[in-house]
Amino acid sequence: MTSLSQLVGIAPLTLAGAAAMTFGAAYVRGLTGFGMAIILVPLLGLIIAPGEAVVLGILLQLLIGPVGLKVIMADADRSTATPIALLAMLATPAGMFALDATTPDVARLLITLIAVGAFVAVMLPKQPEGHRPGRIAIAGTGIASGILTGFAAMPGPPVVPFYLRRHLEPKVARASMMLIFFATAIAGTLAALWVGIATWRLVILSLILFLPMWFGNRIGGRHFGSVPPHVWQAMVAVVLGIAAVSAVVRILN
Repeated sequence: MTSLSQLVGIAPLTLAGAAAMTFGAAYVRGLTGFGMAIILVPLLGLIIAPGEAVVLGILLQLLIGPVGLKVIMADADRSTATPIALLAMLATPAGMFALDATTPDVARLLITLIAVGAFVAVMLPKQPEGHRPGRIAIAGTGIASGILTGFAAMPGPPVVPFYLRRHLEPKVARASMMLIFFATAIAGTLAALWVGIATWRLVILSLILFLPMWFGNRIGGRHFGSVPPHVWQAMVAVVLGIAAVSAVVRILN
């Protein structure tokens, strides 16, 4: 009988490691509303090719996207989340084509720079109280998020600072980001199928990793309501910082 590890071409211990990585990244997603791809894709890139790690990250985000969608739709700031999501979906294929044309070493370097950039951006000062983003800011965030979805399965670097630098309730910021990321996961999956870099092996691997992802997301979501807003925002910065440092260390090694 063919084992799961043989089916996806990964050793059993490596597969267990991937499951642990997925659980941890999904916990962060449930708690903060983002971070799963920023943390997980560079780690998966140590096990499989960077391009495959990106596609797997997108597939996992697609599978977890419908979880809690009713609450997400109710809490999100749809006046900004909807246009950003639509623009991101339209821009995703451009990033996917760039990924397909990029060598693995260059892809790893660029993904690392994206993780570092996300940390720097979220540390910028907050916008003034009552600030409403203009059309250019919304459009730029959506387009950049879509390109980064296709290239690195990381729609977060433009989106997280967009919401974290505004004076919003954590539940509103969290839900808005999750709504956008579900939309980009749909677009990313379609683009991966169109470009031809999504394989049955990656689909099967994403289904195997769904269970640890679901548990991690569920536990993180339960802890979200018990975290004070200032602690939640500090945790967001810490998550991005850890992802950035670990990405740089992997490149240097």
